[in-house]
Amino acid sequence: MHFATKALRVGQDPDPKYRAVVPPIYQSSTFAWEDLDHIPPIDYSRCQNPTREMLEKVIAALENGSCCTAFSSGMAAVAATLALLQQGDHLLLANDIYGGTFRLAEKYLPRNGVSYSGFDAQNPETIRAVVQATTKLLIFEGPTNPTMRVPDIKAVTDIAHEYGLIVVFDNTFASPALQNPLDLGVDIVLHSTTKYISGHSDVVGGATITNNEELAYFIYEWNKAFGSNPSPFDNWLSLRGVRSLSCRMERHCKNAMAVAEYLEAHPRVTKVHYPGLANHPDHEVAKKQMSDFGGMVSVEFATVEEARWVAEHVGVFLLAESLGGVESLIAYPPLMSHATMTEEQRLERGIPPTMLRLSIGIEDERDLIEDLKQAIASAPVKATANV
Repeated sequence: MHFATKALRVGQDPDPKYRAVVPPIYQSSTFAWEDLDHIPPIDYSRCQNPTREMLEKVIAALENGSCCTAFSSGMAAVAATLALLQQGDHLLLANDIYGGTFRLAEKYLPRNGVSYSGFDAQNPETIRAVVQATTKLLIFEGPTNPTMRVPDIKAVTDIAHEYGLIVVFDNTFASPALQNPLDLGVDIVLHSTTKYISGHSDVVGGATITNNEELAYFIYEWNKAFGSNPSPFDNWLSLRGVRSLSCRMERHCKNAMAVAEYLEAHPRVTKVHYPGLANHPDHEVAKKQMSDFGGMVSVEFATVEEARWVAEHVGVFLLAESLGGVESLIAYPPLMSHATMTEEQRLERGIPPTMLRLSIGIEDERDLIEDLKQAIASAPVKATANV
């Protein structure tokens, strides 16, 4: 069964009583037992729910995995995977990582006696220089947020496995429609399902996917114990969204390429980060492991003033956090996705205060380009760069 068909058919048979084409929401906190000798497969919605089970089955299938656990947010999914670490363990964290994941490693894991070191996912050999005897887990992502670098997933994973590490990959920016890291050797894939999987900016959720039953069991039990499960309605919204993931991603990618090419040619743009552009440093890696280049574009201007002006003077784009919805959003990483980092930490990771991150939606590409065109044209010009 191919991807687009999986998204519509896996785990979503018509309900047995009324044959509803769209599965109903099981909006129930508890489920009745027939007697004490037969424990029902689902008895309480903090542990499992039929709507959640449907969502987990289809996401697992889309990532070519056997086990999926759904969460109330992407960060809950990250926290569950990092909970595999115990006191005295050491984590390898990609330098180019989402700000929320960095915050967990920097501020909260040390409270549990877990230390971490950074590594350069674009240079997998750097793993060897920082791995320790107590290193247990490695986490990275790609395309990265917001620099749009694309690490060689198999190369990173192969070296990590030499040292017996559990490898976790955040596949949120690509979605399973464009990239399947489990096929490249990764142990656990995670998603903020808030983004492309749900796709409509109306629900928050997360998921982990693996083919390792032991890891899957730990994550499922962690979710049950900590109560980070999504509600039945949230599961239903994500299930509704995933059904159109294939066709949405086609339009996201088409529009993103058009916007990236327009910005690349603009005289007031200093740099465009999009792996679909031939001059992107990871273009060949992206071609090898992705089926298309995604809907995320980052752009840099000569000055902070220009970047902020453009962010505040678009009309079709909305100035907002998050990404992956049908509508186009424009974000300012220093105050949004990476606000918990210091400016020095952001600069070390290639995130200057002159950068904007664009989540390209499914509107008409001409309107998106015209919107950026008018915002850039009206931006004040400074004589000197402010970086």
